[in-house]
This record gives sequence, C-alpha cells and structure tokens, in this order.
Amino acid sequence: MAGFAGHLALGNFEMDNILETAIVWAIPLLFAITLHEASHAFVAKYLGASTAYVQGRMTLNPIKHIDPFGTVILPLCMLAMNGPVFGYAKPVPYNPSYFKNPKTGDVIVGQLRHPRRDSALVALAGPFSNLIMALLWAILKIILLATHVQSGIFLQMAEIGIIVNLVLFAFNLFPLPPLDGGRIMTSLLPMNLAVKFAQIERYGFFIVLGLVYLGLTTYWMRPVMALGRWFVNLFLYPLIHLLS
Repeated sequence: MAGFAGHLALGNFEMDNILETAIVWAIPLLFAITLHEASHAFVAKYLGASTAYVQGRMTLNPIKHIDPFGTVILPLCMLAMNGPVFGYAKPVPYNPSYFKNPKTGDVIVGQLRHPRRDSALVALAGPFSNLIMALLWAILKIILLATHVQSGIFLQMAEIGIIVNLVLFAFNLFPLPPLDGGRIMTSLLPMNLAVKFAQIERYGFFIVLGLVYLGLTTYWMRPVMALGRWFVNLFLYPLIHLLS
C-alpha cells in the first residue's frame, strides 16, 4: 500500500500558472505511486504469489493503482482544509498463506513459499523502490545542473521527485498496519504477538489519519527521511566528483 503524507507548499516554487504547478507535482507523484505498487506486485509474483499479477497490478499504468477516494478525493479535501495531506493508492493483493495437499503435504497452490519472510520482502519492495527513485531523480538533478539546463521546470520536477519519494519511503515504513512498515513488523514479531498486532489493521487507517492530522508522524518521518537522503548522497558523491 502506497500511503503518502505531508504539507504541500506550492507557493515556494513561484510557478507562472496552475497547470505548470500541477504537472511538476503530478509526474513525480504518479511515478512514485505506480512504481511503488508495481514493485509490490513484482516481488510477490517472483516469490510465488500471483494474485496481483492475475489482477493486472504488475504494470506501470498508473490508472491500475489509483484509488479514486484515497489518491484524489481525500488529499484534495485535506488540502482544501489547509492541513496536512494524506492519501493512499490501491493496496496490492497477495495471499501470504500456502496450501498443502492433505495427503502428501506438498504445496499445491503457488503462493508465498515462506509466508512470514516473503510477506516482509513484498512489503519492503515498495519503500525500497521509492528510495531508488529518489536516487534517480537526484542523479537527473545533478546532470541538469552540470549541463547548465536553463529550464527551471525540470530542476523543480527533479527536486520534487526526490522529496516525494523520500516522503513515501519514510511514511510507508511507519510500523503500523496497513502501511508497509506494519506488515514488516507483523512478519518479524513472534506468532502470538503478530496475530494480535495484525488485528490493528482494521483500525489502522483511522489511526494513521489521526496521527498525520496531529502532526505526530513527523517524529518518525524526519529521521527516516534523513536516513534516506544519506543513502542517496552516498551514491551521488562519485557522480558529483566525476562531473566536477
């Protein structure tokens, strides 16, 4: 599930018109959400859970991943109230369980072969894809600066791409279901605790929404985003040295 949260300060970019502003924000955000969800689907398929693949979710078509309410209506409503913005995409479906032949004990359904471990890997795939995209946007920004590209819109898009993906990386690792971090936590806990922890998911959306609105997720976001930016900078140093 690609959840996103943050404050949008569009005025800081001094755009000439609303359309240009929308494009500069929409392209990085659509790429970030689409690749996040497609990464979940790809890793699930690779590990044996083909539900998302069968439902057409292993695709770079953003329409397949957009939730009308969670991706469009809810963020716009929160933006209109001049508060923090929260939204989400359609969660990628997969079945972490596996079924055995009652006679032979052999696995007869191609779902996850190691449910707890593989569930964590599927969940981690989304935030990790955002971290890689943040790095790619940062590389694009360095190349644009090195080649003295005059168009500010591309530099702004690259910078927004970095920020958007770092936000998605950090927010989705928040350890509360239904976010990816919550699913990873469920996989790591002992079985008896994992079962109880997973039950939070039915209330998770409202808990997360409340935490975002109260600004409490900031205490998690800042250090995790800083860690993500450190990772990006670590790989940028050789390129900066090469182009300098």
